[in-house]
Amino acid sequence: MAMTMTQKILAAHAGLDKVEAGQLILVELDRVLGNDITSPVAIREFNNMGIKDVFHKDKVTMVMDHFAPNKDIKAAVQCKMCRDFCSEKEITHFYDVGKMGIEHALLPEKGLVVAGDVVIGADSHTCTYGALGAFSTGVGSTDMAVGMATGKAWFKVPSAIKFVLTGKLNKYVSGKDVILHIIGKIGVDGALYRSMEFTGEGVKSLSIYDRLTICNMAIEAGAKNGIFEADEEALRYIEEHSERKPVIYTADPDAEYDEVIEIDLSSIKSTVAFPHLPENTRTIDEVGDVKIDQVVIGSCTNGHYKDIEEAAMIMKGKTVAKNVRAIIIPATQDIYLRAMENGLLKIFIEAGCVVSTPTCGPCLGGHMGILAPNERAVATTNRNFVGRMGDVTSEVYLASPAVAAASAIAGKIADPAKI
Repeated sequence: MAMTMTQKILAAHAGLDKVEAGQLILVELDRVLGNDITSPVAIREFNNMGIKDVFHKDKVTMVMDHFAPNKDIKAAVQCKMCRDFCSEKEITHFYDVGKMGIEHALLPEKGLVVAGDVVIGADSHTCTYGALGAFSTGVGSTDMAVGMATGKAWFKVPSAIKFVLTGKLNKYVSGKDVILHIIGKIGVDGALYRSMEFTGEGVKSLSIYDRLTICNMAIEAGAKNGIFEADEEALRYIEEHSERKPVIYTADPDAEYDEVIEIDLSSIKSTVAFPHLPENTRTIDEVGDVKIDQVVIGSCTNGHYKDIEEAAMIMKGKTVAKNVRAIIIPATQDIYLRAMENGLLKIFIEAGCVVSTPTCGPCLGGHMGILAPNERAVATTNRNFVGRMGDVTSEVYLASPAVAAASAIAGKIADPAKI
């Protein structure tokens, strides 16, 4: 029976020759991930099982990134719980302040995920790693607990939508615009519990960071996972960051898909998701006059060096608009260091921005940029639900780093080509 990329990976990890959509299978895991919000719940459940040790100390990862550095006593207690657990269980990959980063940028950078892996994480944006040709998906904290204990997880095999990409992106258009365009096209439930598989000649023109962004936001279309075939670009990235050998899976030519959607990358314009859903998209020429109070450039979606550099080049020699707060958050310590060494942080500070240590912070309304009543923010984050970044009357507009940087300078949502 013909299978998709995702189905082949799941079949291999279930020890089966073939699987089909809707089938329930028990899968061996290559990595189990948690953060400082989700891990404490998993730890409590793990302890309730009476299990002594995790299934593999090298395959469990915890990253302190959501409320770190600790924003209050409760956050400090949660991080301490994770710290103590990882110390006791001798977890190899525990990342705390000074060594951590935003989890979904950190794991690829550290080489902890390669093509062919099966990864679960107690965070919905764990689907990011499909950019490297892995099957990765978000789960609940109880599933994380079972994964830590057994190294296994149950899945219902997803069906798939095939996205055939052609053409090449124009200047100032990036992976963020691609995924916002797609979500605007199919809706926030358009890929519900399905795999979003990206293929076509256009893929080779996308950087690995564009792909990470696209897969990161697959969940915003309701998808179980997003995945790209591991081509030369992905394998080059993996080789640079990991000592592990990737396993490449390709879809069978006659694999069955629920839908096949063609996307011409050259036709995509800078795209903005208006409140309060990622599907509420408008192209930059349809935005109108939307004044803003805050800009956030960072997050697991768009805090990579490529994103930070693009924003800096737009802001260079310019000044953030009066009454606009601009917050820059490099996603990892290595990205922060590289941005500092290459003068990008100087550009931001001279423009009137603040530069933060790596943190999820404002993305989930945690800290480092909470919105007051009726305030508006342009953010390179991945969700703009009601109250996502602060007060329930505040508004979040999702956009690319280029649009966010241009908007910080203009004081309103702006086209980077016109700044």
